[in-house]
Amino acid sequence: MNVFFNSLHDEYAMLSFKIMFYTIVFLFGICIGSFLNVVIIRLPRHESLIKRSSHCMTCGTKIRPIDLIPVFSWLFLRGKCHNCGEKISVRYPIVESLNGIMYILTMYVLDFNPDSIITCVLMSLLIVVGFMDWDTMEIDMIIVAIIFLLAVPSQLLTDRCTISERIIGALVISVPFFVIGEVSRGIIKKKMGEDFRAIELGDTILMFAAGAYLGTKAIIVSALIGVITAAVVGVINKRVTGNSKFAFGPFLSIGIAFAALWGPKLADWYLGFLKVKN
Repeated sequence: MNVFFNSLHDEYAMLSFKIMFYTIVFLFGICIGSFLNVVIIRLPRHESLIKRSSHCMTCGTKIRPIDLIPVFSWLFLRGKCHNCGEKISVRYPIVESLNGIMYILTMYVLDFNPDSIITCVLMSLLIVVGFMDWDTMEIDMIIVAIIFLLAVPSQLLTDRCTISERIIGALVISVPFFVIGEVSRGIIKKKMGEDFRAIELGDTILMFAAGAYLGTKAIIVSALIGVITAAVVGVINKRVTGNSKFAFGPFLSIGIAFAALWGPKLADWYLGFLKVKN
């Protein structure tokens, strides 16, 4: 397999090879994305991920193998159950397609190597975190633990960052998040009588785990992107619904995904820009 590593960015790589490779990557990605849908739905309900066959959420009918083809089956069935005709959420093909697209983007940016393979796993886990938190306002610690453990193969097989950068990365955002959460908890409880944090503990632990994988520069970039996107959506959500409380995890996941691909480069560019101005 080593002969194929870092071959996508080779100037002599044939266009036909790249098209074939990215097609295979996308198809593999949407297949994994189909399983992610199962995880997103069943994990919060504490249901088995493998024992029960996929079934219609309305009539309970077991889904035929022909109807389990990611994305394409949903399109062929026009988004409806073959048995009862009830609509199937468009989010199923969205999750599948998103995972396939993120796999392609990861390979395109990082090339095909151990770093990109591990990062593809990270992308899938972030999709689960984002959609699950959006649905339940909770982040599953099993998924977060797996993100943290990705730092091990990343350290052994890649040169993404040093051990010291991983340690600092795990703490540089998570510690301030924890402090903000604890301080805001007391203020909110005193003023509103409700027991919740401005930044929940799950978000803090997610940044701890992601920081161990990304390192110092990238986790800072991810936090900035997550906070900015969450602030924009929060303002819109407040005006539309009047509710200021919403899941932070999806936006942190977006920031982490972005930083996994471009974080260090963006941080270096910004630092270089500051030097030029000074």
